[in-house]
Amino acid sequence: MTETTRPFTPDWVSPPGDTIADLLEERDWTQVQFAERLGYTTKHISLLINGKAPINEETALKLERVLGSTAGFWLNREAQYRVALAKKEEENRLKGWTEWLDQLPVKELMNQGAIPKCHLITKNKPGVVKKLLHFFGVASPDEWRSYYAGMEISFRRTRKEQSDIGAISAWLRLGEIEAEKLDCPKYSKPKFEKAVRSIRALTVLPLLEFEPTIQQLCRECGVVLVLVPSIKGAHVSGAARWLNPHKALIQLSLYGKTNDCFWFNFFHEAAHILLHDKENIFLDEWNSGESLESEQEREASQWARTFLIPPQYERELTQLKSKTDVADFASCINIHPAIVVGRLQHDNLIPKSWMNDFKVNLCFQGSQ
Repeated sequence: MTETTRPFTPDWVSPPGDTIADLLEERDWTQVQFAERLGYTTKHISLLINGKAPINEETALKLERVLGSTAGFWLNREAQYRVALAKKEEENRLKGWTEWLDQLPVKELMNQGAIPKCHLITKNKPGVVKKLLHFFGVASPDEWRSYYAGMEISFRRTRKEQSDIGAISAWLRLGEIEAEKLDCPKYSKPKFEKAVRSIRALTVLPLLEFEPTIQQLCRECGVVLVLVPSIKGAHVSGAARWLNPHKALIQLSLYGKTNDCFWFNFFHEAAHILLHDKENIFLDEWNSGESLESEQEREASQWARTFLIPPQYERELTQLKSKTDVADFASCINIHPAIVVGRLQHDNLIPKSWMNDFKVNLCFQGSQ
């Protein structure tokens, strides 16, 4: 059996000048003699041998004529040295950036498969930093802070606790990555308004049946819908934003896990896309209690309420007293009874402990 050996990965970097120095020693040439043959000053030869002066195309051709081998060999030797030097410098930078990990939900991202799992011990942290930079698509933690601090200005939140920029940015980035995989035509408001009306009829279906249909209906209008598991600390159940002037994103986390929450969240985010400007990023949490109550949030909530249960049915809604009443009413207006129960509970028409058996728990495929 052939013995398996580890690749040789020295922690030192050898400049091409080492090869030049070896050849000079073999030929018993001084640097002065070599400088005369090459047509350079002795100072430049010293810089060349010490890796301080790079080997360019002209120098490579001269080395080919004076020392032998090929110009390609010398250029490759130089390129390999510069890459190795850059990697060493990169390793040192990554080691200096490990404190950045304290600002991010690293374990959550590992659990969701966004970055490879590993123990967060000292020797592994630089590698984790590198993986996270790739995940966020930024060159350094400074660029991450600059980009996401700028993005935070556009955040419109429904609760004050939404302040963990690390958790929020990670969750939003997960949605961006999923959205980048999907092509869609340019956004059309009339088409999206029509699609939303069709989507309302899907509320009576189970998740596995409505998910592909709702995503397709949205995508055909220039709106990408993605479901991304929640991130601890983000306190976000849904988000609406524009990835560019022609492509909108609705991102839902299934936070709350029941279908009444899901559908209200979806139509709430759809309202942001239909009603509000493209500059803001709307971060929402279902039934969050104390709210920042922006005008835009009130508009989105009211739009979702009246879209799901039109105003002409509100008086009838207040007279629902039994499960049979709820089931019949929901069937009449063609929505899931859980949505009716959620509305009754939200408006304090029934206790929050009543009729919850109408609600259906939703979960991501493969989750419990």
